[in-house]
Amino acid sequence: MNIEDAALSASADVAVSVRGLRVTRGRTVVFDGLDLAIPRGRITGFLGPSGCGKTTLIRSIVGVQRIAGGDVEVLAEPAGSALQRHRVAYDTQAASVYDDLTVRQNLTYFARLIGAPRSDIARVITEVGLADQADQTVTSLSGGQKSRVSLAVAMLGSPALIVLDEPTVGLDPVLRAELWAIFRSLADRGATLIVSSHVMDEAVRCDRLILLRAGRVIADTTPESLLADTGTSDPDAAFLALIARADDGDRHPPSRRSRRSGGRL
Repeated sequence: MNIEDAALSASADVAVSVRGLRVTRGRTVVFDGLDLAIPRGRITGFLGPSGCGKTTLIRSIVGVQRIAGGDVEVLAEPAGSALQRHRVAYDTQAASVYDDLTVRQNLTYFARLIGAPRSDIARVITEVGLADQADQTVTSLSGGQKSRVSLAVAMLGSPALIVLDEPTVGLDPVLRAELWAIFRSLADRGATLIVSSHVMDEAVRCDRLILLRAGRVIADTTPESLLADTGTSDPDAAFLALIARADDGDRHPPSRRSRRSGGRL
């Protein structure tokens, strides 16, 4: 395989490519030259504390964030392009459904809105485990069930990329485990998922991890490599170790000479 063929193969394996992303909010710089690539057909977790930039990065990927510089490509097209309307689904932190409609009515409405086949309605209701609640109004459902309705809406039309912003926030461990089982099923069928969370124990459920802090990627890794690299057995401890390492690097940056000589003095 020549260099050009290798580049094309690598490109085909990338669902999202972010190059030199710069985002500002007033005088605050959220991202200043962020680079990352997200593989297709995997679950990639954006993890980190509140305020680290997870939602801003997600909004940049789905094309609803105003950016000051850089490029974001999603499924080989510019983020937010018209071609992606049926290929990318975005489930926001707030429930994206109507409380006064039933589960089935919500899904019927959104299926018509995006042009999804009518058969999708019964399919996604079953897949998220809401067959018994299909004719209940959303307002009568529990918090976990409402999260499932929002997920069902995102699953309409079988999108290639599903972006989930804090989908398990506020849910108990049992409900979180049930939702993650659905996420895994979607990835196993070929969908690419981006899942943001500040709950570090969810890191081990992802295939790839992007750990963010203060607008920077402090690790782009796998769950196994994260634990091995930090010498820990707990995701929370691993993240704290990475933060300490990043802070130490900020306080003691390599000298100009060491940077030029590959770290050898």
